[in-house]
Amino acid sequence: MSRIGKLPVHLPAKVTVEVLPGNVVKVKGPLGELSQKVDPDITVTVEGNEVKVTRPTDLPRHRSLHGLYRALIHNMVVGVSEGYTIRQELVGVGYRVDVKGQILEFALGFSHDVHMMLPAEVKAEAEPVKKGANPVLVLKSADKQLVGQVAAKIRSLRKPEPYKGKGIKFVGEQLRRKAGKSAGAK
Repeated sequence: MSRIGKLPVHLPAKVTVEVLPGNVVKVKGPLGELSQKVDPDITVTVEGNEVKVTRPTDLPRHRSLHGLYRALIHNMVVGVSEGYTIRQELVGVGYRVDVKGQILEFALGFSHDVHMMLPAEVKAEAEPVKKGANPVLVLKSADKQLVGQVAAKIRSLRKPEPYKGKGIKFVGEQLRRKAGKSAGAK
């Protein structure tokens, strides 16, 4: 039995889950509404304030899907009740970000500013910059996959380089640094 798949998903107050025809799971909560199509072999049942995911056989395919869909449903429940937040730090002289509605405007050391349009489900805000600190961009959404994908796209605009660490990184991310050229060899 899958250790993840056999665990029931507990539903907090104000969160409802329904299984629609076509094996589509729909989760509603205070922060929004998400849906996920589940493989027809996997059975999803709602019992009281718990969601249970079961599989028909012990085939490797069914075992892998069992844990996957349980995790996806759990992420949807957490998303519509609490939401997901990702914080990114812009490290570099003159690096900054301005949030104008759903448009992000980055100054990343290029000869031009970089503009990026956010999906409607993702909200962004730039934390006020304290003296001597780096600018921080905060992304919030109910959809864990979408906010992670947007954060990865933003990071790809200017990945942290290994010598000085300049670029866009996640807050708390440990970067692998390299030593520079040594002047001793002649």
